Amino acid sequence: MNGASELRFLPSADGDLAYRDTGSGDLVVLLHSGFVDHRVWDAHVPVLAERYRVITPDTRGHGWSANATEPFRWADDLAALLRHLDAGPAVLVGLSMGGVIATDTVLEHPDTARAVVTSGAVTGDFRYTDAWHRALQEETGRALAAGDVAAWLDAFLRLVPGPERTADDIDPELMRRLREMALHTISKHTPDEKDLLVPVTGSLDRIGDIRVPLLALNGSLEPAGLHTAAERLAATVPDGRTATVEGTGHYSAMERPDVYSGVLLDFLASL
Repeated sequence: MNGASELRFLPSADGDLAYRDTGSGDLVVLLHSGFVDHRVWDAHVPVLAERYRVITPDTRGHGWSANATEPFRWADDLAALLRHLDAGPAVLVGLSMGGVIATDTVLEHPDTARAVVTSGAVTGDFRYTDAWHRALQEETGRALAAGDVAAWLDAFLRLVPGPERTADDIDPELMRRLREMALHTISKHTPDEKDLLVPVTGSLDRIGDIRVPLLALNGSLEPAGLHTAAERLAATVPDGRTATVEGTGHYSAMERPDVYSGVLLDFLASL
C-alpha cells in the first residue's frame, strides 16, 4: 500500500499531522511504534473497520506528519486530533511508543479514552533493565548521534527477533516493511536535531488514576521485566487485564496479526 494514500491532515499550530480514518461506529485509535508510521496497522485496519471507526495517526516527526519546531507532548497532539474530529471517547491501542502515548493520553486527557490497550509498553516511566535491551539502546543511540543510518537501522531491526531469535526466524516481508517505514521516518531528521518532546513524568505513580478498562497485550518473548511491569499495570488499574500472543516478541501485532486482532476484538466486544 502507498503510505500516503487515503491520508488526511490536521493543521496544528506546528505543522500538519497525518492520519487515516476508516470505517464507522465506535472509535478505535491505533498508535504505531517508534520510528515507523501508521502502516504498522495495515493488517488490522480492514478487520476492525468492519465494526468500528478506525483512526491510525502518524505521530509528530514520523511518517507523513510534520516534525516539531517547538516543544510538544504526544498526548496533546492526539487529544487535539480527537477533538478536531469531534470523535470519541476512543479505545486507544498502542504498540511500543504507541502504548506510551495511549497511557499518557488517558492520564492527561481522560475524557478522550474509554479503554486502553498497551503492547510492548507500560508507561513512559518504564525502562528495560536487562543487559540485551540496554546494550541495544546504547548502540542505537550512538548510531543516531553519529548520523550512521546503516548502523542504526541494523540495530533497530534487531529488536524484531529480540535476544532469543535471529532475523531468519522472522517473516522477511515484515522486516522489509519495517525497514521501509524506518528509513522514511529517519530521513526526516538530522543528527544535530534537538529533541523537543516533553515527556509525561510520574506516570507509573499515577496508573491507579486510569479509570477505564485496560488490556496489556504482549508477545510471550518480551523480557521478563516487561511482563512483570505489565502485570503490575493491569493489577493496579481497577479494570485491568493481561493477554499474551505466543511465540512473538516486541512487534506482536505485526508478527501474528490474526491472533492479535482476535484478542483485540474480544476485548472491544467486552466494553
